[in-house]
Amino acid sequence: MTIEDIRQAVINDPENQEMTAKGWTPIFSATPNAKIVLIGQAPGIKTQLRRDVFRDKSGDRLREWLGVSEETFYQTGQISVLPMDFYFPGKSKTGDLPPRLDFFEKWHPLLLAQMPEVELIVLIGSYAQKAYLKKQAKKTMTATVAAYQEYLPTYFPIPHPSPLNFRWLNKNPDFEAKTVPELQKLVQQILAS
Repeated sequence: MTIEDIRQAVINDPENQEMTAKGWTPIFSATPNAKIVLIGQAPGIKTQLRRDVFRDKSGDRLREWLGVSEETFYQTGQISVLPMDFYFPGKSKTGDLPPRLDFFEKWHPLLLAQMPEVELIVLIGSYAQKAYLKKQAKKTMTATVAAYQEYLPTYFPIPHPSPLNFRWLNKNPDFEAKTVPELQKLVQQILAS
């Protein structure tokens, strides 16, 4: 089964029929030569309609945190993006709805199996961290991110790079001052290997 076979299976899955009927395509990027996989929550409506990942202010900040150019991010195939759900989940009173809980369990293992060179999985935000780290995740995302060294070499937890996350970043200045340089160093080592 190839990555494109999996994409088609996602489209054909009855659980995604409503999205397919809207003309939406599954939003993820995966390549067989990926060395780093970014696991986020779910695409926002703009991303869903644009049919691309992280082409916004969140993406600008994420690439800055990773220390990579747009070219490296989008064109080398070394970085893949697997949201927890490949479709915009809808709106709630306080923002977007959470990704469907069973979605990643069904599709991520199939896609990760097609990416044998992955050396690091960056877990963006609490949904991804709780799903992948399970009981190893701390009680809060802040504590999980602060304990990033516990999850290496496989995982590196980070907050969501959204501009709306400015309060968290202001309260946790050590993340950008101390953790981001460690993330950048690791990413550069992996991409250069």
